Amino acid sequence: MKITLLALLATAALAAPAAAQSAGDMTLGLGLGIVSPKSDNGTLAGADATVNDSTRPTITFEYFLRDNLGLEVLGALPFKHSVYLNGGYAGETKQLPPTISLNYHFANASKFTPFVGLGVNYTKFFETSSPLGDLKIDDSFGVAVHLGADYAVSEKAALRLDLRYAKIESDVSLNGADIGKVEIDPLVTGISYIIKF
Repeated sequence: MKITLLALLATAALAAPAAAQSAGDMTLGLGLGIVSPKSDNGTLAGADATVNDSTRPTITFEYFLRDNLGLEVLGALPFKHSVYLNGGYAGETKQLPPTISLNYHFANASKFTPFVGLGVNYTKFFETSSPLGDLKIDDSFGVAVHLGADYAVSEKAALRLDLRYAKIESDVSLNGADIGKVEIDPLVTGISYIIKF
């Protein structure tokens, strides 16, 4: 999927310049996001931690501050992750990852419009449970990077494929005692239908 996305970006970048989005335009995106934590998620209570993937519906809203420069807000239904220590089940949690990004869309004459973005992610953990006791995962702030491409299906709609990276590191406690830091740092793969209005 990463190779396909890079190929789309290269194709679009070679096209002749043209306007992509104008100042004052707005878009709404409805889709799915797959949150894939990195492979090494830190050490908790002296054990290697692993956090599994999760897929949920997503929604985005983008307002164009200037031509081709948009301020985007990402939301989603709560993602649910299981946590494992040395391969054994240790608990589960839900998280909401609202993210604000400033995206630059590269204008071109093709139907493909690549974009890059940079922003901040806030991850809220809740409904955390564990058979080991009272497990708590602190909320997290971190940088977020966005890369993707839109394929226009009409003047007012497009299909989007994108990748996001978010820096998510949180302190973890069990029964009130600090047991370490979980390092999730996921790659989020998304596909969505974008409506311009």
